[in-house]
Amino acid sequence: MSSIKIECVLRENYRCGESPVWEEASNSLLFVDIPSKNICRWDSVSNRVQRVTVDAPVSSVALRQSGGYVATIGTKFCALNWEDQSVFVLATVDEDKKNNRFNDGKVDPAGRYFAALGTMAEETAPAVLERHQGSLYSLFPDHSVKKYFDQVDISNGLDWSLDHKIFYYIDSLSYKVDAFDYDLQTGQIANRRIVYKMEKDEQIPDGMCIDAEGKLWVACYNGGRIIRLDPETGKRLQTVKLPVDKTTSCCFGGKDYSEMYVTCARDGLSAEGLLRQPDAGNIFKYNRSRGQRTCPIFLCRVNCSASLLSEQKALKITEELRDGNQ
Repeated sequence: MSSIKIECVLRENYRCGESPVWEEASNSLLFVDIPSKNICRWDSVSNRVQRVTVDAPVSSVALRQSGGYVATIGTKFCALNWEDQSVFVLATVDEDKKNNRFNDGKVDPAGRYFAALGTMAEETAPAVLERHQGSLYSLFPDHSVKKYFDQVDISNGLDWSLDHKIFYYIDSLSYKVDAFDYDLQTGQIANRRIVYKMEKDEQIPDGMCIDAEGKLWVACYNGGRIIRLDPETGKRLQTVKLPVDKTTSCCFGGKDYSEMYVTCARDGLSAEGLLRQPDAGNIFKYNRSRGQRTCPIFLCRVNCSASLLSEQKALKITEELRDGNQ
């Protein structure tokens, strides 16, 4: 077996990088830095980083079919126009729970901004929070919001099987990966079951993506690794270790989708831990031997007409050039 090559491609020391998604048209990686309230876009060709700063913790970002992006900001589903820096509120949930916010989020095969937008109680420390305060939601193209279930701790990784018949989901503090039967036409889920239980040294399951062979990749928070799982057999197929403990999420990208990008966090590390892990909070790339050309990236189909939405201005957008040799 050839040796595994892990490369640090962006040294920015993000507090909690999350929700990476590849934008093929611009050869860019989008991701968020949750507590810094930043949505980031890294151009892999020019090594340029752009940021939009918003007014609340931003936990996920995704591509929109009609252009621009969607994001979960605080307890709001939002649309983002990168060019004019405008943020449109699409829907708000959990207005009665002042300590809640969205966590992870992803678009389903039908273009719904799926409740991978589960909410979670605001953490008192990384992965430490009031239990069972979260819920799983989905924003439909007509702006309606569906709540699937509550009593969630930290709603995190999610994805869909290649035939779109299974929805995979992680509630992190359950220490397992679950599956549901999935109805693509209605967005309904049913028949929850466990497909993988985390081992002790793998720690907390966080973000997740699926490859072109239908296998799941799960980032292990505090475990310093990503693991590849077979959801049909419940077996771990591969472990890829990183030089940081708090791996948070992963996605495929690059010109042939043979590159996996991994986000991580530095919040919660002690001074000693930061000295031991100088790359904590940076973006990593893992080159797989085989491309993932059919790896699915779904586009949100929510209409964002200005006549339907209230407009908010993003606080600022900054652009910086990064030295590729840093």
